[in-house]
Order: sequence, then C-alpha cells, then structure tokens
Amino acid sequence: MDYAYLFKFLLIGDSRVGKSSLLSHFIDGKIVPLPPTVGVEFASRCVVVDETVIKLQVWDTAGQERFRSVTRSYFRGAAGALVVYDTSRRDAFENVPGWLQEVETTASHGMAIALIANKCDLPERAVSAGEGAAFAKQHGLPFFEASAKTGQGVNEAFTSVARDVCCRVRHGTVDLRDGTCGIISKVRKAPIVLKRKKNPCGPARCCV
Repeated sequence: MDYAYLFKFLLIGDSRVGKSSLLSHFIDGKIVPLPPTVGVEFASRCVVVDETVIKLQVWDTAGQERFRSVTRSYFRGAAGALVVYDTSRRDAFENVPGWLQEVETTASHGMAIALIANKCDLPERAVSAGEGAAFAKQHGLPFFEASAKTGQGVNEAFTSVARDVCCRVRHGTVDLRDGTCGIISKVRKAPIVLKRKKNPCGPARCCV
C-alpha cells in the first residue's frame, strides 16, 4: 500500500507487560506466542488517519534493565511512543514514571506519547482503570485500557498516537524545518523533522 508518511513508534515498559503481544495483535490481529524480547525488534503496518495513509514502523523494546542501553539507542528519531504497563502488576505501574523520564531525557523532541493499561481483561487487578486514567491526566497523556488477548483498545491506541502526530503537522504546531523527531515522507523521500510546540487540540483526541 502506498503511504504519505512513515512514523517510527516505540513500545516501552517493563518486561512481561505484554508489549510484544500488543504489537502482534496490532500487526496480525492475533497473538503469536513469542519469547521475551531481547534488545529491539520491529514490525510495520499501514493505518488510515483522516483519509491519510500512514505507515507505522513499531519498535518493540526490551524492558529488562540489562537491555536499557540498547533500548535507549533506538529512541532517537521516533515520532510516537506507547508506554505500557500490566494492570495485574503494581510494580509495572509504579515504574511508568521512570519510563516517561527515559523518554523525556533520551528520545526526540516532539514525540507523541500515550499510556496503555494492558491485560484489562484479567479478572484480578492491581491497578484500577480510574488510577491509570488519573495518572495519565496528571501527565497530559491519552489513556487506553487494552487487551492483547481480546483486541480491546489496541488499534485505537496506535491510531490515536498517529493522529496526534498528524494533527501537529496540520495545525502548524510543529516546525518541519528544524528538530530531531523524524517523520519520513514517501513522496518527498527525505526526512521531515518535528519540533514540539503547544498542541491546540489537546493530548487525548485530535483532528477527529
């Protein structure tokens, strides 16, 4: 499929929170059993945002501490990130601020970010939907309850972040001449770079 833009996205969060399963469901519509991610892996899929075809190149990063340096090296040039925690694990939720700090200090300026509460289908939870939503609101992030098993919220989360990036371009809230957040245009065949400015559409929904 021909596309207008290629966005590099990141899946970030602790090990075993289901990042690879989310990516598998987003790409294939089902979960394919996979071993824990070692280092970084990626896959691609096209989505349509307001009649614009966007190709998302999603990088699945390892959450283990020993792979942090490898993970950081892939942050630069990303246009979006989905920070993921497991609703059944309190520790994974409590580590989200650290992952957000990693993004803030290491990743490209202008990155669009969403918070994903994965495994919301599990009957027993350590983190309520309300607590996750409150944390996201406090940090100005879109929030999605998702399940890689059932597919709930998966496509919506990825598409929302893609819409956020597109919105910044369309409203002139990003500088296409300067910055370090790379977006590749298939037509131009050259990098288009973004510099973060205030987003008039708000963090949760945009250009709907």
